[in-house]
Amino acid sequence: MHTQTQTRDTQYGVAPLPVHDAAELTDGGSLAHIRLDDQLYTLRITRAGKLILTK
Repeated sequence: MHTQTQTRDTQYGVAPLPVHDAAELTDGGSLAHIRLDDQLYTLRITRAGKLILTK
């Protein structure tokens, strides 16, 4: 998976912010699971090209 980095302003300067491609996260499909600690979330790309993240 290829990630890019953007910068964002912080209180103390500029810090890198990773950029992930949703199509790569879904492996070219429309769904992906994302785990955060012990919780599992579903990322969905809609037909309109919007992202929905549900628990």
